[in-house]
Amino acid sequence: MQNSAQIRVRFAPSPTGFLHVGGLRTALYNYLFARKNGGVFVLRIEDTDRNRYVPGAVDSLITMLRWAGLDYDEGPAAGGDFGPYIQSERLTLYQAHVQRLLDQGNAYRCFCTPERLEEMRRKQEKEKSSFKYDRHCLFLSDTEIQTHLSKNSPHVIRLKVPDGETFTAADEVRGEVEFSSERVDDQILLKSDGYPTYHLANVVDDHLMNITHVIRGEEWLSSMPKHLLLYRYFGWNVPKFAHLPLLLNPDRSKLSKRQGDVAVEDYRAKGYLKEALINFIALLGWNPGDEQEIFTMPELIAKFSLPDINKAGAIFNIEKLNWLNFEHLRRKSDAEVLPLLREELAQSAYKDKTFPDDYLLKVIHVMRERMSFIRDLIEKSPYFFDAPGSYDPDAVRKRWMSQTPGQMKSLAEEFSRLRDPRKDDYENALHKTAASLATPNGTLIHPLRLALSGRGGGPGVFEILEILGKEESIARIHHAIHTISVPS
Repeated sequence: MQNSAQIRVRFAPSPTGFLHVGGLRTALYNYLFARKNGGVFVLRIEDTDRNRYVPGAVDSLITMLRWAGLDYDEGPAAGGDFGPYIQSERLTLYQAHVQRLLDQGNAYRCFCTPERLEEMRRKQEKEKSSFKYDRHCLFLSDTEIQTHLSKNSPHVIRLKVPDGETFTAADEVRGEVEFSSERVDDQILLKSDGYPTYHLANVVDDHLMNITHVIRGEEWLSSMPKHLLLYRYFGWNVPKFAHLPLLLNPDRSKLSKRQGDVAVEDYRAKGYLKEALINFIALLGWNPGDEQEIFTMPELIAKFSLPDINKAGAIFNIEKLNWLNFEHLRRKSDAEVLPLLREELAQSAYKDKTFPDDYLLKVIHVMRERMSFIRDLIEKSPYFFDAPGSYDPDAVRKRWMSQTPGQMKSLAEEFSRLRDPRKDDYENALHKTAASLATPNGTLIHPLRLALSGRGGGPGVFEILEILGKEESIARIHHAIHTISVPS
């Protein structure tokens, strides 16, 4: 292992855009493993692909990790003893290690032009074989190499892969994996612009940062022999590897934006709770072996282990995420929901209105079983935040009869006699009014709900009355009397 007995893991995203949900899962599993074992969680930014670099992506990545509760111990802004933690600031390290490989004869300079490589690629595609460099430059003489260098010919540095070897390694998820060197390309290690490729940079950094476990996506499994070879050439101990299963669409195709959102920012913007998203992401490829489905972060940390990660791809089931969001929201106290509701209100049409905490807490309490998202508090009950500007036509047709305006007027008069009324007081007043009018309670309850909310359904009408208060409720009743036209 490395020169430190402490477990050290890293999440090493490329700043090429938004944080992908697959990236969040990789970060989460690294975080859980570190926290479970008293280890260190490192964030390292792999920004060596300058063509795909997106300005602002690093800040966005960090913001999303912190929002999700994945606080890293070392990395950009956090510091640490193994920095810098941004690869573009470590170029001299990679160049020195490439020179070491050249001196050892384990790497070579390649001066092939893009045109030659493209011609080679087309030929191999025509032969229906995967692309593999033909090693033309491996056999250049020292004189030819020096001639190219004297002309400042653009070139890359390639890894020299030995012939006739079989690479084996133990994977914490897949067991022993095996690769033939005949299928391994002489990978580019250093590009002509002086920047390393992923393969060189991640091996050098993992060693220099004392990374003990490399937990990453399945797409990197085929790169293992190149990395194992680099560890051998440098004489370094190999960390333990764990390759995570693919994330799949319901049709079992690889998860992509063509079939739904893949950016963590999208799910945050849609109102998913971080607790629900983390819970959902954790179960995409990992199972603790029991029936538990709803987890808090401490519970995930306590139960997480690498052997419990599945090999098979994990289906991204949005219905499961929606259910988890409902369950996590239901488990929050009214007081915990309050700041979330205020955040939602600040971005809504009611952002300029002021609502006391006790008022919003009552709204939360009465709407609790009707919401799966915080925004449901606003979208499903806008009447708590403003008087209705219109009335549901179907409800008007069914509930607002020729005698209704008079009945509503009598009800409003009865409400006006109440002093500091509560829910039961409103209910008793309605029953009293119905009795005096010799009409069933329902002939008053349904149009009353319509007058108060503009809708035909929702929480109990007496709860709505109690939340709105006497004056507001009476004002809405009178407004409805003068606004709603009796259907002909």
